[in-house]
Amino acid sequence: MLGRGPAEIKMKPIVCVTNTFPEAGLEVLRPHCELRANRSGKRPAPEDLMEMVSASAGIITYLSDKIDANIIDRGRHLQVIANYAAGYNNIDSAYAGQKGVWVSNTPGVLHETTADLAWALILASARHIVPADRFTRGGKFDGWAAKLFLGRDVHGKTLGIVGCGEIGRAVARRAAGFDMKVLYYQRTRLPADEEAALRAVYAPFADLIENADFITLHLPLNRDSEHLIGRRELAAMKKTAFLINTARGKVVDDGALVEALRTGEIAGAALDVYENEPALTEGMTDLDNLLLLPHIGSASVETRDRMAVLAAENVLDALAGKKPRSAVNAVER
Repeated sequence: MLGRGPAEIKMKPIVCVTNTFPEAGLEVLRPHCELRANRSGKRPAPEDLMEMVSASAGIITYLSDKIDANIIDRGRHLQVIANYAAGYNNIDSAYAGQKGVWVSNTPGVLHETTADLAWALILASARHIVPADRFTRGGKFDGWAAKLFLGRDVHGKTLGIVGCGEIGRAVARRAAGFDMKVLYYQRTRLPADEEAALRAVYAPFADLIENADFITLHLPLNRDSEHLIGRRELAAMKKTAFLINTARGKVVDDGALVEALRTGEIAGAALDVYENEPALTEGMTDLDNLLLLPHIGSASVETRDRMAVLAAENVLDALAGKKPRSAVNAVER
């Protein structure tokens, strides 16, 4: 039997993955693509991203990969940039669309897990969980004491949610179990039936800042939200209040936050994201009333697998000539 000639062999499209990626997503891609994955665990340099893009029909990126016009221009055959994240402000999506390249993200699969983490931060901050753990591990615990690590109650307090999208609503649902009053703010008010289901009350931003005992941020980063929480807002908060940020680092002026925590202007804060991530603002690591996590909001095995599968499906949609199922831009053809 004669074999197929070179002209009859259909080459698989090249898909590059910029960093480590769950096997669940790779399994979706492997039958359809020639996979080239960075398995080093190290963030690729801009020149590495340029090389990947120049070779690829599709590329799967991290939120930490800055994909600007200069990199997009290297994509001679590029059809899709699939961000392995709900956010996508690391990609110039408008320019990609002008160049005929789809950009996608992974919405709808990580909100419950991120809401779990926001609640872990609320509870850990209010009850000094991390300092108490260090204290005990350090052999300093020598018996019950009336004022040892006195924290603040969470139940019955007022929770302020800034940004009531999927994650914000998931956070609000959990507040019912703590019998909390829930205030929320965003540019567009929720329908009355959704407010009732969440037991949430719409409040102007300034009112929420002044009245909430715990303020948790769940909004995207854009021109309006950058430094939404700055010196003025921190000064307006209760001295007994806590700030939680699992959204985007630049929503908070981290320098102002460090000063507010140092001077006791607010009681505490917990961050999963940072203004100049991954760098920390000077003074952060000196504060016992600041809890710091390494951007792990969606970091459960189940959720990261779902995110990977969705990113892979977005790639395959584009390679099949279809609009990716979670596209974030319009494409000019």
